[in-house]
Amino acid sequence: MRINQIFELSMVLDNDKFQKVLNRAYSKAAYLDNNGKEYIDRSLESKGIVVTYQDSQYKKKVKLIVNSKLLLDCDNPDPDKIARKLEKRIGEYFDHKYQIEDFTLSGMILSKDIDVHNQENVLAYLKVLQRIGKVKGFSPSSYDCFDDIDSFCLDGNSNGIDFLLYDLESYVEKRYREVKIDRKKLKWMLKESEGILRAEVRLTKPKAIRAYTDAVEVDRQIVKLSEKCQDIFLDIFTRIIPYGDFYKKNKAVELIRREVEDSTLRRKMLRLVALIPEKKSLYLALKAMKCRDIERVMKAFARVNVAPVTISKRQEEKYLKNIYEDLVN
Repeated sequence: MRINQIFELSMVLDNDKFQKVLNRAYSKAAYLDNNGKEYIDRSLESKGIVVTYQDSQYKKKVKLIVNSKLLLDCDNPDPDKIARKLEKRIGEYFDHKYQIEDFTLSGMILSKDIDVHNQENVLAYLKVLQRIGKVKGFSPSSYDCFDDIDSFCLDGNSNGIDFLLYDLESYVEKRYREVKIDRKKLKWMLKESEGILRAEVRLTKPKAIRAYTDAVEVDRQIVKLSEKCQDIFLDIFTRIIPYGDFYKKNKAVELIRREVEDSTLRRKMLRLVALIPEKKSLYLALKAMKCRDIERVMKAFARVNVAPVTISKRQEEKYLKNIYEDLVN
């Protein structure tokens, strides 16, 4: 399973040093984008690095957004090569006045494109997955670049982790609608993103980074996180998305009654299926059950390949296959 990795590195400078590197960026790039909050140097974007300069009154920060796939120009970049190439690029960009060790690894985005074959399936999966609602440790969130219908987003309450699942074609169309881009290229991008659900796991704070590696040096953190990227992604994904095929409620009940022999376990599973629509959240339904062996209950759903979250009566689809089947491809 290939996971794309984007690293965020930050460096805080005093005013004099910040102005020097900002002026140097102006002189070399000739033009910097300005979105009102920061200056953006895209001169290395084709090589996987975007540099931003946050010139706020209270903190002067230089931030690097590093796309490992573009950095090494390959789909499955080697972790050690990521660190070495990034170290080289940083040295060159700053004329070796600043190195990778001057930065802090402040964030990481792990993304996976899930091919569900057509746009109708993308929206169908999002409709049923939105019924998961609140998740332990997370709260529902919204982003300006998404509509409610084409995304399912959660922000970590205090864990420094965000989770996003969205319609990639819709996102591409909105992002480039008002940007001057060749129409043929946009048409190709839309074609490539059709039928794709993009899932993102974002580690947004240093404490989230530390939860997955005890390395101290930035280059070693990058290597260790890159080596474990699949495990990190799946650790978060499985906390949020239940395993199993999705059915209408009546069909799910029928399958549970037929496949689960243990009467006590079967009763708890049926209770959970009934509670989720009522509580509008898998997590709140689990809390309401006050069940001590909920892990056993969830494993039972996985064994019979039935998701506890069911398809709404108002939704046309009667069945959606287990999303994990497409996830691992």
